[in-house]
Amino acid sequence: MLFEDPVFASRMLSLLTLSIHAIFATLGVGLPLMIIIAHWLGIKKNDEHYLLMARRWARGFVVLVAVGVVTGTAIALQLALLWPNFMEMAGHVIALPLFMEVFAFFFEAIFLGIYLYTWNRFDDQRKHLLLLIPVAIGATMSAFFITTVNGFMNAPTGFQIIGGQMTGVSPIEAMFNPATPTKAAHVISTAFMTSAFVLAALAAYRLLKGAQHVYYKKALHLMMVVGLIFAIATAVIGDFAGKYLAKHQPEKLAAAEWHFETMEGAPLVLFGILDDEQNVRFGLEIPYALSILAHNHPQAEVIGLNEFPQEWHPPLFIHYLFDLMVIIGVWLVLFSFVYWWGMRRKWTIVTSRWFRRLIVASGPLAMLAIQAGWWMTEFGRQPWILRGVMTVEEAATQSPYVGHLFFFFLALYLILVIGVVVVLRNINQRFPLEQDLAHEGGERPWITK
Repeated sequence: MLFEDPVFASRMLSLLTLSIHAIFATLGVGLPLMIIIAHWLGIKKNDEHYLLMARRWARGFVVLVAVGVVTGTAIALQLALLWPNFMEMAGHVIALPLFMEVFAFFFEAIFLGIYLYTWNRFDDQRKHLLLLIPVAIGATMSAFFITTVNGFMNAPTGFQIIGGQMTGVSPIEAMFNPATPTKAAHVISTAFMTSAFVLAALAAYRLLKGAQHVYYKKALHLMMVVGLIFAIATAVIGDFAGKYLAKHQPEKLAAAEWHFETMEGAPLVLFGILDDEQNVRFGLEIPYALSILAHNHPQAEVIGLNEFPQEWHPPLFIHYLFDLMVIIGVWLVLFSFVYWWGMRRKWTIVTSRWFRRLIVASGPLAMLAIQAGWWMTEFGRQPWILRGVMTVEEAATQSPYVGHLFFFFLALYLILVIGVVVVLRNINQRFPLEQDLAHEGGERPWITK
């Protein structure tokens, strides 16, 4: 029987749910800021096109938030069903950030509803813009609080273990564990970056399909510039994340880099194939780069994976996930910089069809990098569910029915994804750009009616 082992089945179901949720959660965190930027530019430049971007993006955002709630609820349900021993031990520790995450979501949802249904209530759009600020704050804080739970699982602090039980719990210390700063900053920054590239990809797609209206050109340019800013921010934060791993989770860094022996001046290995004797074939070595990444010094010592017991070794395939994440991140920085510089220098290449095809690809690539980063984080923590305290095997349920649940949730997610596509297409058909622009330069029915 497929998924006969309940531990393996629990891991696969959690992987499925987290992977689906990451798509909607990432856009749910990033889109509010994009809407704010467009709305603010519309007011500052007195430009209807930017205001229209805010209006149209907000319509789609509501759908993504609704599906994000469903997948987020599934995660909460699965924590109790699939990992009961973990929740029994640590549930009272992570209860505070989980509660705060729910509170932040409701805070966001309330103001989002008010924002959507009050376009015709404000003569001054600056007052209407103020309603977006708590939406963005709520979305960002929701990401922060839930990421502190993941940080706690990677760097558990704020408790003592007495008789196999967590006592003397400090929820605040547990939330602000050593992993939280880099993890939360990286999650939020990548959400902003990915949302910008997804919106840029949609605008480029419309231009490729022959919709040459200036609205799409403005949306494309705005989101590519915003994407560049947050791609650079993500790279900088990623550097801090590497230094965190070197200090607090050296076995994860060593596994991701196929770095087996402790050494000074350690090289960074990209790509390659690992043989049975831990030799890397066909890899690209960058001299001293791993020492610089880990400790900011080319001759710094980097701990090798062989320093740790074999049973503590993360799966070595996370090397490919790390490579994928880094390569896509570097590509997005360089590609968006070329676009920005090319637009400033009026290069025709950045407005060509083949370049816009690359822009269309940047949206899915950014989302793929998000997935690779999460997979690397979660697989790289193995064998621990709570590092140094509880293993995944100790935490999992022993129910033989988890495999059946996997197929139930798989069907649910397929329905949700198909439903999102259908609903977004219907929204686009019901509110075509031509209709929204029908009174351009005069009365604005999409605001006043």
